[in-house]
Amino acid sequence: MAKKKAKSLTVTLVRSPIGYPERQKRTVRALGLRRLMQSVDHTDTPVLRGMIAKVPHLVKVDES
Repeated sequence: MAKKKAKSLTVTLVRSPIGYPERQKRTVRALGLRRLMQSVDHTDTPVLRGMIAKVPHLVKVDES
């Protein structure tokens, strides 16, 4: 049986969380994003998808 390779997501902060609720700022920070245009790679999990769904106006997601 072949193992499936875990899907990877690249999350990029494209808009500043300044002026948005504190909860959204903490979500962006929990994703590992500190600076504009910074990208981080994460494995695709339901938890991560939920976090991204809370701040879609601030981030860009690329699947790989």
